[in-house]
Amino acid sequence: MSKIAVVFWSGTGNTESMANAVADGAVSKGAEVKLFAASEFSADMMDEFDAVAFGCPAMGAEELEDSEFAPMFEACVPKLKDKKIALFGSYGWGDGEWMRTWEENCRNAGAFMPVEPVIVNDAPDDEGLNACRALGAAIV
Repeated sequence: MSKIAVVFWSGTGNTESMANAVADGAVSKGAEVKLFAASEFSADMMDEFDAVAFGCPAMGAEELEDSEFAPMFEACVPKLKDKKIALFGSYGWGDGEWMRTWEENCRNAGAFMPVEPVIVNDAPDDEGLNACRALGAAIV
């Protein structure tokens, strides 16, 4: 059975809704899933999981949330090589640049990304939640 971590930061609840859908998708494929707020996860935990789905909304000038999520994620970067990783998040402005940059950084660190990141504008609708479930299923 695959062990999947879904690690997220959410300010308004949008990314948390997405995280729950990602977890549902992974569970539907038989995975054991643990949900973590960014403050509950550390790089030391990376090796406990077969795959990690990271979720963070765009903040500021299309950046990762910088007080909790970004420091945790930066500490995880050395553990990304050959690790199955998926990314998701919401945004309220811009065009998704934060996700493209984040994805590129993960690929440059050697992450194995079997599925395209999922981004939604504002609150996820049914289409966005279904995309999150598909993302979760794809990393099992």
